[in-house]
Amino acid sequence: MAHWVRPPGPVEPGLRIGLLGGSFNPAHEGHVYASLLALRKLKLDYVWWLVSPGNPLKSTADLADMLTRFGTAAEIARDPRIKVSDIEARIGTRYTIDTLKALTRRFPNVRFVWLMGSDNLAQFARWRRWQEIARLVPIAVIRRPGSALASLKAAPVRRFGLAPHLKAPPAIVMLDGPRNRQSSTALRRMAAVLEPRLPSC
Repeated sequence: MAHWVRPPGPVEPGLRIGLLGGSFNPAHEGHVYASLLALRKLKLDYVWWLVSPGNPLKSTADLADMLTRFGTAAEIARDPRIKVSDIEARIGTRYTIDTLKALTRRFPNVRFVWLMGSDNLAQFARWRRWQEIARLVPIAVIRRPGSALASLKAAPVRRFGLAPHLKAPPAIVMLDGPRNRQSSTALRRMAAVLEPRLPSC
């Protein structure tokens, strides 16, 4: 259970830690960009990448194994403030609300912030108990190309509005900077195209 799980980095009281969840299938520079932007603009101490065993809203047909995805994430997360974690696999959670409840219970003196791209905010209302997530931790949304405007009409924004700065939940803040266009889906498609075809027998 979560009461014994080892954290991926320091958890001293008062630390502000961003949580970036996802399949990381594969991890890429867009994840690094979002993390560094959040570290700078929100004055975070660390960002934890929560490499998920599997996204309940996505097909697992092209999902690489956990060890591969974790290893790739660890290689690309070069900043020492970014900590890659398999904590969801270890505590047995698949839904964000369950992960957040476990982490806030296990580390009650840490100030967690949920990080997500604006593309995820647009479909956030499909997440299990999304309103409870928003009331549990503040949410910082990194604007991504193609979804920045649509996210402003998303159900969470209509329900809770946008906060001018990070504050106690429910609070949704938008972060902007030079936008990184990389995505895991695009990288998988490129890999499939470039993969050499084996001769048929």
